[in-house]
Amino acid sequence: MKRLTALAFTILIISFTYAQDKRFTLSGTIVDTQGKALSNVSIRVLSGGHTVQSNEEGKFCIKDLRPKIYAIAFSYLSFSSITRKIEIKNSSVDLGNVVMTNAHYTIKEIDVLGETYPTTLTGFLNREIVDQQYIHKHLGGSLMQTLSRLPGISNIGIGSGQSKPLIRGLGFNRIVVVEKGIKHEGQQWGVDHGLEIDQFATGDIEVVKGAASFLYGSDAIGGVIDIKPEALPEKGTVSGSFDLIGKSNNALYGSSANIKGRIENWVYGARVTYQNYGDYRVPTDTVHVYDYPVRLDKQKARNTAGREFNIHANAGYVTDNFRSVFYMSRNSAQSGFFANAHGLEPRRVDTDLHDASSRDFQMPYQEVKHLKVINRSSLSVGIHHLEMEAGFQHNFRQEYSMYVNHGYMPPIYPDTMKTPSDLERQYDKRVYSLNVRDRFSVGQHTFVAGFNGEYQNNAIDGWSFLIPGFRQYTGGAFLYDRYRLNERVLLHGALRYDHSHIETVRYTDWFPSVVSEENRVTETEHLVRADNLRRSFNSLVWSVGSSYHVGDFSLNTNLGKSFRVPIAKELAANGVNYHYFSYEKGDPTLSPEQSYQLDIGIQYSRNRFSFGLHPFYNYFSNYIYLNPTPRHDHFYGSGNQVFEYTQSKVRRYGGELKVNYRLSESFRTELLAEYVKAKQLSGSKKGYTLPFSPPPSVLTNLSWQPRDTGILKDTYLSIDLHLFAAQNEIVPPEKKTPGYGLVNIQTGHSLFIGCQPVTINLQVQNLFDKKYMDHTSFYRLIEMPEMGRNIVLTLSLPLTIKNTDN
Repeated sequence: MKRLTALAFTILIISFTYAQDKRFTLSGTIVDTQGKALSNVSIRVLSGGHTVQSNEEGKFCIKDLRPKIYAIAFSYLSFSSITRKIEIKNSSVDLGNVVMTNAHYTIKEIDVLGETYPTTLTGFLNREIVDQQYIHKHLGGSLMQTLSRLPGISNIGIGSGQSKPLIRGLGFNRIVVVEKGIKHEGQQWGVDHGLEIDQFATGDIEVVKGAASFLYGSDAIGGVIDIKPEALPEKGTVSGSFDLIGKSNNALYGSSANIKGRIENWVYGARVTYQNYGDYRVPTDTVHVYDYPVRLDKQKARNTAGREFNIHANAGYVTDNFRSVFYMSRNSAQSGFFANAHGLEPRRVDTDLHDASSRDFQMPYQEVKHLKVINRSSLSVGIHHLEMEAGFQHNFRQEYSMYVNHGYMPPIYPDTMKTPSDLERQYDKRVYSLNVRDRFSVGQHTFVAGFNGEYQNNAIDGWSFLIPGFRQYTGGAFLYDRYRLNERVLLHGALRYDHSHIETVRYTDWFPSVVSEENRVTETEHLVRADNLRRSFNSLVWSVGSSYHVGDFSLNTNLGKSFRVPIAKELAANGVNYHYFSYEKGDPTLSPEQSYQLDIGIQYSRNRFSFGLHPFYNYFSNYIYLNPTPRHDHFYGSGNQVFEYTQSKVRRYGGELKVNYRLSESFRTELLAEYVKAKQLSGSKKGYTLPFSPPPSVLTNLSWQPRDTGILKDTYLSIDLHLFAAQNEIVPPEKKTPGYGLVNIQTGHSLFIGCQPVTINLQVQNLFDKKYMDHTSFYRLIEMPEMGRNIVLTLSLPLTIKNTDN
């Protein structure tokens, strides 16, 4: 914390050493379609440091602007965002009335200052876009927990600091997470492996619900979470921010500080984030780990503490027609696994050791380091806009646990082994990525042609085996066409071809197993758990769609085919998964998943009312899933049930509903609902649903945002009632989950100290300390309830100081 405090003071000192020369101002008044003034509207200079809010009369003023063309974005809750290009010459500019209309629940496409193309290409898909303001208001233990308030989005919680995303019930390698244009690659196949993403270091986040393989390739069969970079600063500016966060449930404390600036065409920036948390509290004294009762000391889930330290830096060169920015980040985290449910017998846990402190973590625990280096470049030449992202990632994950022998493993770990006796598993993954695109327009057509390539090398270590090391090459090319038929209708079409090749590395046990016993002669050998395997896959996918807008009504449709190649775990797993006490076995003959999906988006907005409905239908001709068998393993485990990867036909359908109504100038209400239904149409689990299928849910919200008074600005109070239905449709060994309801409260306001706003946000999650089971939680099988009441306080101090322009 001393380092972070010193950094915060450094940011303040650096910022205030720059002189501030007045230039020109941009002013105006924000009104609705009835001419009524709108207060607290956010007015932002895109790719710059200026952000102001309109006052109670709807008026705003942005000072110290140099002569040039600016892109100004206007955004307000339940109203459509507006972006206008404003030229300031030799005098101040008054825009007069800026009219905002009620939102259609789709954010209009904006091509400003070289923003990259994915927003344009996904405009006809079902998507949500959130900004840092939303993240601060609904901050969870991780970015995926924060996003789970959105309809259709849920997460697999892994304690209080880690989680995995689910979009319409699909997750793992069926969801692509993109950061700064590069696909994030970790060990996303593991249910206990969270995403190495710093939620303080993000710009806008676009969540695409549904298949998007035509753009992102394999793994985007279920959806995409596209994390944009933070906006680049304006010329001659230095800006920064300092964020503090605290949580009551697990005694979390943390902070994040950043600084960024621009000298002529050169931009730079840096950020550091630190969080430290203890064991989280659940509203129960006892949990049952496979029918064995486990007592919890002070209702704490023992050994779930952790810490996180992330650093980021960027530098680049930017002009009107060219930009090239390098980004570097290193995310590191250490966190414990719940001690009574990780390979060890619940009875053998040293509770005195674990319960001595709620802030330390003993074995079992994990350490994860993720290094990422990315270059984003673009060049405009004539009608062509060329874009490129090149990236390198190094994901290094180690899982530590006491050595426990199973089957023919020696009772005492040999001292001749090079692998440490406490290193259960290690994954060392290096990834090289390249994306290239050309965007251009011909008549009423807007074309995008592109190529994506990726190489992965994943090495393994540790005394336990589950998946082999592997090397994988993927490459794909696509062509997208958007055709404007008339002012109301847009047509979309895309075609993509992909090739993928994977090679798994032979793995042989480090200990001998008994293979036969005849005539008192015992024969042993070191068994081959995974042999060398080479598979190549090819796929051709397509997408067609349309967008229709007339008055207050809009209709989007999309029909497409997506694919996903099987991963190393599905092809070659052959070991005990100690998290689920199961033996998992891959199938080297699996074929790529093929998915066909129809998405429809209906939006209507009129005066105070807005409505959005997004139904979908999805058919898998060969969905890959882990199927339980009647067999049990005795070579490597203590009679664990054997699960094998297989394929079946699957039908999925459902949708999301959003309704918003403005009761008065200060009060608004919102309803968010989601529903997903899945059914296997073939195979041994015919008639069953799919694992981790979220139950239907409805969220109702009432928010109050009064006019600004005195020194208080942007004050709000919001109450959520989130109801979840029971989930009785399961796939063994899943358990049925009863329904429940949660109440969450969010409130906050901004204090202005001079020209600097200080934003305070307060949340109370699970207000009534409800004991409930989340069906998609990692710990659902052992009936571990979710976190109890949690008070979250965040404080954000943005700093924007103009530097003299050389």
